[in-house]
Amino acid sequence: MPLMESLRPLRSTPDNHQALIVRPISGALGAEISDINLAKCANSIDQIKAAFLKYHVLVFREQTLNPIEIKNFAKYFGPLETHPYIKGLDEHPEVAPIIKEANEKINFGGGWHTDMSFLSCPPLGSLLYAIDTPEFGGDTLFANQHAAYESLSDYMKEFVGQLKGLHSAASQYGLNGDSEKRSEARKSMSLGISEKAHAQVSHPVVRTHPESGLRALYVNRPFTERLEGLRSSESNALLSFLWSHCEEPRFTCRVRWEPGTVTLWDNRIVQHYALNDYDGRRREMRRVTIEGDRPI
Repeated sequence: MPLMESLRPLRSTPDNHQALIVRPISGALGAEISDINLAKCANSIDQIKAAFLKYHVLVFREQTLNPIEIKNFAKYFGPLETHPYIKGLDEHPEVAPIIKEANEKINFGGGWHTDMSFLSCPPLGSLLYAIDTPEFGGDTLFANQHAAYESLSDYMKEFVGQLKGLHSAASQYGLNGDSEKRSEARKSMSLGISEKAHAQVSHPVVRTHPESGLRALYVNRPFTERLEGLRSSESNALLSFLWSHCEEPRFTCRVRWEPGTVTLWDNRIVQHYALNDYDGRRREMRRVTIEGDRPI
């Protein structure tokens, strides 16, 4: 099925007979769902899940949620987990504050990546809830990795489909990694540094979505260190190509934030990038991560 056809607007009627309206935000992925309160959405959750599988990124506006309500909504998609290197709220460790103060120059998540691919069972998905946002800037980009895979030649699909990549958290949370080097520049967040971050885990370069069956590229710049079975020069060259290919604008959508915005994305088929274009302005989010399974 052509990509554009699969992204036609969806309108369905949940159990409470209120229409659930889903509007795509780009031709590649992403949709906004309007007129819904995520604190009271039990009757609409089947339709939300269907839209999640179809669009991969869902945006909800004008929400007012406390940490318990954030967690309760995310739990519809699976058990929650605590981030191994980000300190969560004291009473709600599964809810991690993502903050950049107005006097800071470096943001968190400022580069294309897939959340925590360094775990043996990376997250199913992640949710961000906007508390404080700049009047402009600070958008997040998302990239459809199924579309990136489908655009490869048949020969390249066959070749990369046989490969596995080694992932680790070393570049971000390891000794002398990004978190340690930039600790003074990112004081608003408490990020862990550990030798354990250097442990490697093997994942297929092309993973199959466990629910939709869609195949997607599964490599990202900060966490995929090399490709198994290839010489270093070969691995570096192929990873460089795949990283650039995965990030092409034709596969992306852009989410604009405002206080009360909630965005939920499917980590199994999406990469994302938090733009750092709001110097002198504050941005505060709450993040929840949903447990996933081992990529196949």
